[in-house]
Amino acid sequence: MQSMQATLGTPTSSALSRFSTSTQDKSSTAGQTSSTGPQPSRPSIIPPPSKSKGWSTGASGGRMRRIIAEDPEWSLAIVPLLTELCIQHIVENFQNNPILQQLLPEHKQKVLDHLSPDLPLAVTANLIDDESYWRRCCTQRWPVCHVAKHGGSWKRMFFERHLENLLKHFIPSTTDPALILDLLPLCRNEVRRLRVDQFLPPMKLPPRPRSGELSDSGSEGEVEEPTPDHYQLGDLVAGLSHLEELDLVYGVKDCGMNFEWNLFLFTYRDCHSLAATIKACHTLKIFRLTRSKVDDDKARVLIRSLLDHPALEELDLSHNLVGDRGARAAAKLLSHSRLRVLNLANNQVLAVNTTLTGINLSCNHIGLDGGKQLLEGMSDNRTLLEFDLRLSDVAQESEYLIGQALCANREAARQRAPNPSCFLSPITAKGPENPAG
Repeated sequence: MQSMQATLGTPTSSALSRFSTSTQDKSSTAGQTSSTGPQPSRPSIIPPPSKSKGWSTGASGGRMRRIIAEDPEWSLAIVPLLTELCIQHIVENFQNNPILQQLLPEHKQKVLDHLSPDLPLAVTANLIDDESYWRRCCTQRWPVCHVAKHGGSWKRMFFERHLENLLKHFIPSTTDPALILDLLPLCRNEVRRLRVDQFLPPMKLPPRPRSGELSDSGSEGEVEEPTPDHYQLGDLVAGLSHLEELDLVYGVKDCGMNFEWNLFLFTYRDCHSLAATIKACHTLKIFRLTRSKVDDDKARVLIRSLLDHPALEELDLSHNLVGDRGARAAAKLLSHSRLRVLNLANNQVLAVNTTLTGINLSCNHIGLDGGKQLLEGMSDNRTLLEFDLRLSDVAQESEYLIGQALCANREAARQRAPNPSCFLSPITAKGPENPAG
């Protein structure tokens, strides 16, 4: 068998030499014959083709062709389907030619999965409702995302936080208001809550030099004092038809060495503009304005605008400068609204009062938090001597501390009185155990 394979296999060198010798003999014989006379025609021997570019000879003498593709990632083993090529084309050209609603559900989902989160909002806002797409937009932009605080909607979360970010960095008389107002047609149906913990004041700019005018006063280098009013929310809130919660802080975060008190100034113009804004927003349920130096006059302006509001359920003016006049205005609001929660913690209610000696809050559901707020309000009061809290559901600890404050005021009044004997009996907060007082 081995001898047969050698015989039938690749030609040996001796065989090739014999073929070459016989070919030379035939060619010489043909030359001699043609010189003597005409001879019968014989088939000519065609020489073997020469090696061309693109062909290679293997070890066994066979010929192979090498194909070089223009696309280095192209492979003969994987040929994409026509639908995949179409989807790829739609994704690549989505910004200029957004095609989505015409696609089959499975093809539509593939397009959404491959769209870039950086597409302009003018293209995606009113066209894409897919939560997975907006989730990618949120997680790419913010490392921490609490979607539960935004009703469980990623799209709502994106537009609320995006709008809040624009408001936080808006500089009056410098930033174009169209940057915010142009967003309204895209987010009016999504935004239900706005929490803005910073409002920037206008920038201080040097005055423009006047040609030909010089002054000896040295005022050329002075800085102009701009009007310290902040961004007015009226036009924005009017365009948000589903806004339910507005949480604002008029101040500047991380001001560092540039600290100035006017950075935390809630001006009267801000106050009147905000009052008109919340009065016109009939969908508003929760309004918070904290840490903004709101005094009695500004609180009364705001509360007056909320009288008979059709939807307001919670008002929070905590951590401000609201005194007794502001508290009386808030008390009036209780009977002219649907208010369920009123927060005046850390203000100056009762703190600056120098005439009030008795308060009756019996039969009110004050609760634990209300008792703490009453205690905070009494922290600097020196005139209150009697506090009726019967059937008011005040925590025992708060009632005890209020009683201690009343005792201290009672002792101070006894020392000031011309007849100290009338103050021998201490007065504490009245509870259910002493209904007669």
